[in-house]
Amino acid sequence: MNKKDLRVIKTKKILYTTLIDLMKEKKFEEIKVSDICDQALINRSTFYSHYTDKYELLADYISDLKKSLLLELEKNKNTLNTKEYYLEMIRLFFNHMEENRGIYLSTVINNHNSIMMDIVYDVLVHDISASLKKEESSKIPREILAKFYLGAVASVGMEWLKNGKQYTKEEMLEYFAILIPNELEHKE
Repeated sequence: MNKKDLRVIKTKKILYTTLIDLMKEKKFEEIKVSDICDQALINRSTFYSHYTDKYELLADYISDLKKSLLLELEKNKNTLNTKEYYLEMIRLFFNHMEENRGIYLSTVINNHNSIMMDIVYDVLVHDISASLKKEESSKIPREILAKFYLGAVASVGMEWLKNGKQYTKEEMLEYFAILIPNELEHKE
């Protein structure tokens, strides 16, 4: 990487952090580019050399977050059965939420922004569907099974994050282990 690349990376990281900090205080719609620049201690010209507006900044950040979630989920390749797969996926997803707590809280909870949840759902449904293709069964269509469990996991995960992680991640994984049946059957 050359110096220019490092400066760009540093600037984008500062802008991401500043945007998330501002979103903790007020709704995204109320934030101005000048607010971002003032808090980040950068010139507006610097901002505009990277982004056309605050929407592009948010989209770029969410895109980076999506890529990091995809990379995280790639670690879930050595599970023996569907239940193990789901439990490992949930653990990885909860880790990702913990590591990126600010953006999840700011976009999903504080700003009621469904874009973030749509992206998370898309990533997780794709991962689940790809995993379920490997198994044979005939009772429940794959996409119904994937969306059913995903809806539960995402909803409970957001509540867990929103409520200050009232339960530990390990407790949550234990509860999911009880809730997910040992044999999940799906229809091709």
